[in-house]
Amino acid sequence: MDASVKCQNGGESGSKSAILKVRQSATSALPSPCGYGEPATATSFSQSIPVPSLLVFSGGTAFNGVVEELKKFTTRVAHVLPVSDDGGSTAEIVRVLGGPAVGDIRSRCLRLSDESTSEAMAVKRLLGHRLPMNEQDAKAEWYEIVEGEHALWQGVSGPYRETIRAFLVHFQTEILRHPSARFNFRNGSIGNFFFAGARVFLQSLEAAIFLYSRVCQCPTDSFVLPAICTNDRLTLGSELHDGTIIKGQNEISHPIAKDTNFAASHIVNKLKHTSNALPSPIKRIFYMSSEGTHVLHEVFPVVNSAVLEQLRQVDAIVYGMGSLYTSICPSLVLRGVGETIARRTCPKILIINGSHDRETSGMSASDIVISVCNALNRKYCNDPQHLLQYPASHYVNVVLVPKGGEIRVDYDKLTAMNISTVTEVSSVIDERVGVIYKPKALISAIKRILRHHLVE
Repeated sequence: MDASVKCQNGGESGSKSAILKVRQSATSALPSPCGYGEPATATSFSQSIPVPSLLVFSGGTAFNGVVEELKKFTTRVAHVLPVSDDGGSTAEIVRVLGGPAVGDIRSRCLRLSDESTSEAMAVKRLLGHRLPMNEQDAKAEWYEIVEGEHALWQGVSGPYRETIRAFLVHFQTEILRHPSARFNFRNGSIGNFFFAGARVFLQSLEAAIFLYSRVCQCPTDSFVLPAICTNDRLTLGSELHDGTIIKGQNEISHPIAKDTNFAASHIVNKLKHTSNALPSPIKRIFYMSSEGTHVLHEVFPVVNSAVLEQLRQVDAIVYGMGSLYTSICPSLVLRGVGETIARRTCPKILIINGSHDRETSGMSASDIVISVCNALNRKYCNDPQHLLQYPASHYVNVVLVPKGGEIRVDYDKLTAMNISTVTEVSSVIDERVGVIYKPKALISAIKRILRHHLVE
């Protein structure tokens, strides 16, 4: 990072001169999205087998719990995340500034960030901080942070401090340009604000990810890839089997409570069994125009080419645990993803959740495999020219399930789909969300699968 970056007096001109240098540095230093960086430094896989590479489809919450353990095994991981979230402080940023949702990407970058020095921990604390729920307290604390006077800046050295603060100042400048859409800071993520400031200035989601990952010192051979590279807002829709259309990721998965003034809360409640059941099972997930209300408003955004490039070369593909339809499927329904995965002969590992949620109520393991297959085949898409017809075994050949999980594992149906490898993994009970995997056990299971594949 350019040590000469300055943010003079916290003003707009100072922030722009500071950010201009960062923009020139970030965009010129961007690595090719294809291929990995330096050889991985994670714990040796085997003296004769190189540390493997993975591509993981996931959302921003469930898989985060195993990222630390995964880093001990391999850092050669491409994390593919959707950019359609519309809850929490991300929703407020999108409402005022537009653009894609960056909350899940920020969350994964933060999980991958360095913790080896006191300064790295100070940067992580700052970017991981959330403002208070009270609006006045949140605004007061935000100004203390953006002015560089908050205790969170302690331990952050000059170059990092000035770079981070420059983009926070730019974010503040941008929201002041929209006075009619008054920004609400309550429960806001400082990392989200930094990310949004970088994306708006650099006019590139990829450049903002690169900058954020370098500030947080993420492993150089890890990628955090948006499923779609865009500076536009993306809206997710779901079509239920009874024909109902639900618009918005959180309205599908975790409807946001309204306060007494009928304003959306900035807290997305993801605790177990806190949402009412859907009126009918989900048939499919699709993208729709932000003004749309029904299936005729379906749009077809272009997949990030870096995702396809990584799919062609990684040693294994993993469908992570999490919200099936709103975290995993938004990446799978994009044109080119199903075609690329079907052609690969590597392990394709589906990790089944430990508990049912609003999206998967009543579903069995084979039902979830079918849903993944339907998404990749784009079975119900309103675009007949791009439908696929690959069998489920072309997309999933290994299923991992937690011991004691709620979701029924119908082994006979999985076998009939030519999925013969179904492995139980040790689990624990989390009072908030139910049955979850033991991180070490889950990564060990993935490691064994890869060892078997790579030595064949």
